[in-house]
Amino acid sequence: MHPRERLAELRDTREAARRGPDPAATGRQHRKGKLTAHERLELLLDEGTFAEVETFRRHRATGFGLEDRRPHSDGVVTGWGEVHGRTVFVYAQDFRIFGGALGEAHAAKIHKLMDLAEAAGAPVVGLNDGAGARIQEGVAALAGYGGIFRRNTRLSGVVPQISVMLGPCAGGAAYSPALSDFVFMVGGIAQMFVTGPDVVQAVTGERVSHDGLGGADVHAATSGVATLSYEDEESCLQDVRFLLSLLPANNRELPPARPSSDPPDRGGDALIDLVPADSSRTYDVRRVLAELADDGEFFEVQPTWAANLVCALTRLGGQVAGVVANQPAHLAGVLDIPASEKGARFVSFCDAFNIPLVSLVDVPGFLPGIDQEHGGIIRHGAKLLYAYCNATVPRVSVVLRKAYGGAYIVMDSRSIGADLAFAWPTNEIAVMGAEGAADVVFRKEIAAAGDPAAMREQKTKEYRAELVHPYHAAERGLIDDVIDPRDTRRVLIRSLEMLRAKHADLPQRKHGDPPQ
Repeated sequence: MHPRERLAELRDTREAARRGPDPAATGRQHRKGKLTAHERLELLLDEGTFAEVETFRRHRATGFGLEDRRPHSDGVVTGWGEVHGRTVFVYAQDFRIFGGALGEAHAAKIHKLMDLAEAAGAPVVGLNDGAGARIQEGVAALAGYGGIFRRNTRLSGVVPQISVMLGPCAGGAAYSPALSDFVFMVGGIAQMFVTGPDVVQAVTGERVSHDGLGGADVHAATSGVATLSYEDEESCLQDVRFLLSLLPANNRELPPARPSSDPPDRGGDALIDLVPADSSRTYDVRRVLAELADDGEFFEVQPTWAANLVCALTRLGGQVAGVVANQPAHLAGVLDIPASEKGARFVSFCDAFNIPLVSLVDVPGFLPGIDQEHGGIIRHGAKLLYAYCNATVPRVSVVLRKAYGGAYIVMDSRSIGADLAFAWPTNEIAVMGAEGAADVVFRKEIAAAGDPAAMREQKTKEYRAELVHPYHAAERGLIDDVIDPRDTRRVLIRSLEMLRAKHADLPQRKHGDPPQ
């Protein structure tokens, strides 16, 4: 055959692989409100940068009619491209072929892609739209998932891993997203669960829909499995691009810096009124973050789960930083079990990828209650404490208002290793609030007084004047400076700039044993 004929054959075969074996399958995918694998890649990657690998891979399985159905790609498109000019490895399951179900060849393509990502030191993005293990291939399909899980774990803390859920994900398949750093879900088309609604009903008698059991809203607000949920694929993939712009390619690099037109010494006059001096009044800490961040932009992680703690990536003076902030607008900003888990995971991720940490503290304590204690608030709260203590990246904390008890310690106080600790003049750092402390310390005097209410008020003022005034912690070196709120952005940028070359070594060990 003439070379030109071979080239024509190559072109036709490649185009056929992209179209898929069933001409009607693309239409069915679109009618479900879903894009095809290649359409998704075009939205995610910079135009014209995708390089596909193993386009012509086909399975070798036999039985159950598989030997007569051997489409190219085997239901997953793999390769690399660029996002904002930086290399990203990506695989996209093709629901048009075997329903995106994973078989031995399908898995081998993903294995190869993940190995390439490790070798090249670049992020991995998985566009998931598959029906789980390919039943006709039996244990070979299960072993394929095992190879993915092993690589997820091997790449953890080495390169960023992002799972984007754009279709069903059931059974063991759900554990690869669970091992990822971030999970994005699109409502109406994506579901994740270990056992489906039919099994749940058969075993427990509970009736539930696919979305009610494992839809995007459920995992974004109730289970905490999803980082974010979206109404459409376009906005979802746009945010994946935004997140990637904030992350380093791997754990050996610093996050990407970019010039900022937002002056580093820009004043924050609005901050004076945003945070009420009265510690019982609420406010939205995200408005504080917007005042501090370059151009008011930040990427919040899990905004609808454990909303009493805000975790976000942003830029300060062009440099990426991770922000952990108590949220007084939800549960008064207390730390509870979900917030502790959310914060611990975020702090650990930032530390793994050289992202400095800024903690904005306004915390009344840990949430009291039988459910919290029986649910293991001690164990779960210790996860956040462990993550902070184990972090070697630059760490700066700012007490905006109150910081009481063990929660003050856990929220990256100087005593657990914060490099710099600042506080606003309205800060109250103490074992507990003045009112509660007076009830404990002066219990007998209050009970014996002719006017207990007046005595309680007097003793509260005495305790506040002695131990809860803004300079008590600074006098003991636990706060580096009490700062004007309007200077907070400038102080944070200068502090992080000074700490950029920080180097800290942990003790030699195989790994730590964090609370579980």
